[in-house]
Amino acid sequence: MKTKMTIQVQGIRKAYGKKQVLTDVAFMAESGQCVGILGGNGSGKSTLLSILSGVRRADGGSFFYGEAELLRYPGRIPKVLGYVPQEDPLMEELSAWDNLRMWHDKETLKRELAGGVLAFLGIDGFLKTPVRKLSGGMRKRLSLACAMASRPGILVLDEPSAALDLVCKENIIRCLTAYKEAGGILLLTTHDVQDLALCDKCLILKEGSLHPYEYDGDVHKLAEAL
Repeated sequence: MKTKMTIQVQGIRKAYGKKQVLTDVAFMAESGQCVGILGGNGSGKSTLLSILSGVRRADGGSFFYGEAELLRYPGRIPKVLGYVPQEDPLMEELSAWDNLRMWHDKETLKRELAGGVLAFLGIDGFLKTPVRKLSGGMRKRLSLACAMASRPGILVLDEPSAALDLVCKENIIRCLTAYKEAGGILLLTTHDVQDLALCDKCLILKEGSLHPYEYDGDVHKLAEAL
C-alpha cells in the first residue's frame, strides 16, 4: 500500500423493480483517506457498498482503482478490496483459523500473526475456537481480520462498530487508523459519531445521490441533514 492510489466512483445506478435506490453516485478518495457514507435507514448505503465490493451488480456506472475499472471485471475486486458487511460473513461451525483459511494462505496468516493485523486484533487468542462460541466483539475482529490479512488497498466496512462495547470499538478504531496511516483507502457507513473521527470527508446519501457534508461535532445538525 506504499504506492499512492486513488479510487473514482462515477454514475452508479441501482433499482429494485420500480424503486430507484441509487441514481448517480459519484465520489473520489486517495491513499490514506477515509470516506464516511452517511444516510438514514433505507437510503441505499449498504447497497452502494455491496456494489463496490462486487456482491451486487450495478445497473450502470464505474469504479476505478487507479487505472483499473473494477465493476467491468469483478474478479479483480477481491484482489484489491476487503469487505465487512453488517452481518458477519463467518461460518459458524468452523474455527476462527478455518474461517481465515477460507480467504488466505498459511504464509499470509503466519506473517500477520507474527506482527501484522491478526496480532493487532488479538486473533491469536481464539484461533481454535468455533465461531459459534465467540462473542460479538471477537466475531467483528475476526471479520476484520478476514478482510484485512492480505493488506488490501481498499477496505469497505458497513457499520464497523455497531453493537460493540467501548473497549472493542477503541481497538478497532486503532486498527483502522493504522490501516489509513499505511496508505489504505477506507470506505465506511456508520450511525456512530465516534467512527466519524476516522473520516477525512463525509458524504450523505439522500434521494439516490451523494452530497458533501462537513461534520462539526453537532449531532443534532447531522441528524437534521440526514
